[in-house]
Amino acid sequence: FKAVDAPCIVYGEVGRSIQGDRSKPLATKPRLSDDEMKAYARRLTQFGEWCADQGMPLSYHHHMAAVVETEPELDAFMRHSGEGIPLLLDAGHLAFAGGDVLRAVDNHHRRINHVHVKDVRMEVVEKLDRQKQSFLDAVALGAFTVPGDGSLDFGAIVERLANYGYEGWFVVEAEQDPKKNPPLTMAQVGYKELMRVMTAAGYTVETQGFPNA
Repeated sequence: FKAVDAPCIVYGEVGRSIQGDRSKPLATKPRLSDDEMKAYARRLTQFGEWCADQGMPLSYHHHMAAVVETEPELDAFMRHSGEGIPLLLDAGHLAFAGGDVLRAVDNHHRRINHVHVKDVRMEVVEKLDRQKQSFLDAVALGAFTVPGDGSLDFGAIVERLANYGYEGWFVVEAEQDPKKNPPLTMAQVGYKELMRVMTAAGYTVETQGFPNA
């Protein structure tokens, strides 16, 4: 990672996660007690500090179907962890979990070092039976999409980050059925919308070497 000048290593917790198990409904996600969350956050902080000492900071990715999924879980993790573990804010995963993305930016902007501009189709999310359907079921049904094709206001989200001085990466990603949503078309839609909202927020975007969309 250092050799290619990566800005960070994204750390997505898979321990106890059910995100890859289609037989496990969303409602059966793992949950940590207060003491478990404190211990988990403390150990990850130590690991993050070690990585930073090596010149390669981590970026913690909260995720559906994992131990840090909801906004209260994210708040608890951030409260019990230290500066050594920065945050990857994923708008789509937080919205899917019922969180308020703008409030999360307000609460945690000092530690955000990476952003996923994943959108959600709330009409799909709201119809899910979380007692029966899994995370992979939700993906297959189209819960996620790119900015400009979903329900989130990325103009407001990007502007809020800009107001706090965020200058890191904005990464478009959205796993979905490629037969229903061709990857090239989705990439073009996401690129166009992200460029629009970033420009409106006052960002200057480096596009050298990338095709126009």
